[in-house]
Amino acid sequence: MDTNAWFQSVSNLATQAGIRILGAIALWFIGRWLARFAVRLLSRMMQRGGVDETLIGYVRSSLTATLNVILVVVILGFFGVQTATFAAIFAAIALAIGMAWSGLLSNFAAGVFLVLLRPFKAGDFVTAGGITGTISEVGLFVTIINSLDNVRNIVGNSKIFSDNIQNFSANPFRRVELTAQLDHRVDHHVAIQLLKSRIAAIPNVAKEPAPEVEILTFNLAGPVLAVRPYCSNTNYWQVYFDTNRVIREAFGEAAFPVPEYHYAIRNERPAAASGVPASVAA
Repeated sequence: MDTNAWFQSVSNLATQAGIRILGAIALWFIGRWLARFAVRLLSRMMQRGGVDETLIGYVRSSLTATLNVILVVVILGFFGVQTATFAAIFAAIALAIGMAWSGLLSNFAAGVFLVLLRPFKAGDFVTAGGITGTISEVGLFVTIINSLDNVRNIVGNSKIFSDNIQNFSANPFRRVELTAQLDHRVDHHVAIQLLKSRIAAIPNVAKEPAPEVEILTFNLAGPVLAVRPYCSNTNYWQVYFDTNRVIREAFGEAAFPVPEYHYAIRNERPAAASGVPASVAA
């Protein structure tokens, strides 16, 4: 056996393998840089075109994942791996993963429909998936909602898409629902006009539609007024609390009596037991 020839052959193979490895490393870094550049370029073009931020984030994530898969296939082809065989293996793996992770795929499919149908977008105030709050991000698999107490909620897209969705930001204004209790002795016409004039002066209350104050129902204490100012969703809680304060202050300044529940208790004895006529017993 020719030792020199053997060493020469091993050296050639090692050199070729080293060149291929270095080439693959260089291809990986260059490909990753090109992928990031393409994603950034597309994102900027979409932002300049006025595309919604939710859709931009979705396209960015999808494109990044797709380009990374293509890069891996190219590197394997660089090492001489048959890409057709790899595609078949990848399809089989994807099928197995799909069967095992059907929940993730349903979240993915729901995310696609959420982006296409756009029942809400980032920044909207909604009730979705049992959570009420502001949409922070709509992702491939989950939607992030910041609730009113500033808690970050991560909700699966399939749960959101299969449930009812309330979008409070979709319409230009929203109605505040409050009530005010009156005593029987209070003239309801005076109370209604007083509240309408005071509520109309609250900052950020809409002029059109005008605030509504009407009798809603009755109870033992007296009439119950429905107090309903309108405002934008951004100012909802400010108008809500200010309206409550105005009801308290307006009724106090007008010296309206405090509503009270009155009960009449009668003790009537049966006439036969008392031995006197029923009219006398009463």
